Amino acid sequence: MPRVLLIEDDPSVREGVELGLRRRGHDVRAAATGETGLAAMAEFRPDLLLLDLMLPGMNGVQVCRQVREHSQLPIIMLTARGDDFDVVIGLEAGADDYIVKPARPEVIEARIRAVLRRLDDSGPGRPAIEVYGELTIDRVGLTVTKAGRPLALAPSELKLLLHLCAAPEQVFSRQQLLEHVWEHSYHADARLVDACVARLRGKIEDEAGSPRYVQTLRGFGYRFGPL
Repeated sequence: MPRVLLIEDDPSVREGVELGLRRRGHDVRAAATGETGLAAMAEFRPDLLLLDLMLPGMNGVQVCRQVREHSQLPIIMLTARGDDFDVVIGLEAGADDYIVKPARPEVIEARIRAVLRRLDDSGPGRPAIEVYGELTIDRVGLTVTKAGRPLALAPSELKLLLHLCAAPEQVFSRQQLLEHVWEHSYHADARLVDACVARLRGKIEDEAGSPRYVQTLRGFGYRFGPL
């Protein structure tokens, strides 16, 4: 089972989440502050980071940014109701998803599985390696390069790119992307999509404000190309 690093300052929440994950077979390391959590990463080597947004000292957004400086580790934020502005900042910093507290153990488990699920959408007859302009996408190796330079994409960014380019020029609504990329049901948060698109464009586009690859059709959604 995946190894989960949990950073949460509230003892009751931390103990409850840790117990729920352990009962489902996860190896869990828990930390009460961002600083101690970051210190544990190198030794524990987690498969996923479950990160409280509002931490004392170094907050969750700062932790997320520091992790993203050197790692594309999957990150799910834990937030309180009403933290809407902070949620947006956290997603912009590189979080792949978020969960509103309190959350049932089965909800947390489902989100973890969705973020970690390996992509296998190459489909029959689709080439393993696809080239679009300067962009080369390896669907088997799950790598992306631009002009020969490897791009460090977070899991949500890679999943979004692979989904869009599997059907070039097809327009996907935010709700469709939430269902297919994040595996969220209805009433999910479209900000997940918009923040991920913005981060992805910052990495693959020459000019994020004039995208060539991931394009917006206002009122409808997003598409890949035409190139």
